[in-house]
Amino acid sequence: MDKSIQKALLTINITLAILWIYQGIVPKIIFKAAEERKFWEFLEIDQSSMVLFITLSGVVEIMYGCLFLVFRQSKPLHYLNIFGLVGLVVTVAIIYPQYFTAGFNPFAMNVAMGSLSVIALQLLPHSQVP
Repeated sequence: MDKSIQKALLTINITLAILWIYQGIVPKIIFKAAEERKFWEFLEIDQSSMVLFITLSGVVEIMYGCLFLVFRQSKPLHYLNIFGLVGLVVTVAIIYPQYFTAGFNPFAMNVAMGSLSVIALQLLPHSQVP
């Protein structure tokens, strides 16, 4: 088992965990960001339920981020991350196409996070004890 590969995988998993946990806490739980409200409005969720759905989605993102710390050798988790991020890009493109013209937009963030999972999947076979 190569220590440098293990360190790289740990860095990837910690980074993904931080990003998912941050996305759950800051825009969803703490601030209930306007963008989050627009998403639920698009799904025709009423105002009284919207705050609950935003909070629950934040909790799910926090739990998902924690999975990267617990299951550091999980290929399915990284595949789910890639496909989920692609789904989020498509969703944002449908609901908020104007966001793709801004700096630090969802496309850039999701491609970066997905790329970390692609790299992890390439490193995982080399991190196993023979």
